[in-house]
Amino acid sequence: MSEEKVVCVTGASGYIASWLVKLLLERGYSVKATVRDPDDHKVKHLHEFDGAKEKLLLFKADLLEEGSFDSAIDGCEGVFHTASPVVLSPNDPQAELIDPAVKGTLNVLKSCAKVQSVKRVIVLSSLASIIHNGTPVNPDVVVDETWFSNPALCKESKVCKLIS
Repeated sequence: MSEEKVVCVTGASGYIASWLVKLLLERGYSVKATVRDPDDHKVKHLHEFDGAKEKLLLFKADLLEEGSFDSAIDGCEGVFHTASPVVLSPNDPQAELIDPAVKGTLNVLKSCAKVQSVKRVIVLSSLASIIHNGTPVNPDVVVDETWFSNPALCKESKVCKLIS
């Protein structure tokens, strides 16, 4: 008999994370999912996925609170870090988006480092990290891990003001 595979998905109520939770449950994984508030109506849809009743546990976690992800990550084989602040029109992008995203990722990674069972961590990034580098995109351009936004261009651009 094989051991049950347990994974953690941070920011599970988000669009991509919700789909990830759904697909993981369909494939038989047990999912420990983090959300800001497990009692919020915004997480109701997670409980409606096939297998959620048996294999989904929700945990309260805060990106800015070190140790907040410890209990959700404990015992997991893999961690999908999708949680990140979403502010459409920030007054201070550095303080409202970038700093919490970086600190949150570090907090998740610190929690992962405490757990011997974690074999793989997958960190999802914002589209903002690649969208604006000054190179025109056409069918011949490959956008991959070498493609990053240029901070100087982002500061000048109204389109990318969120990552300046």
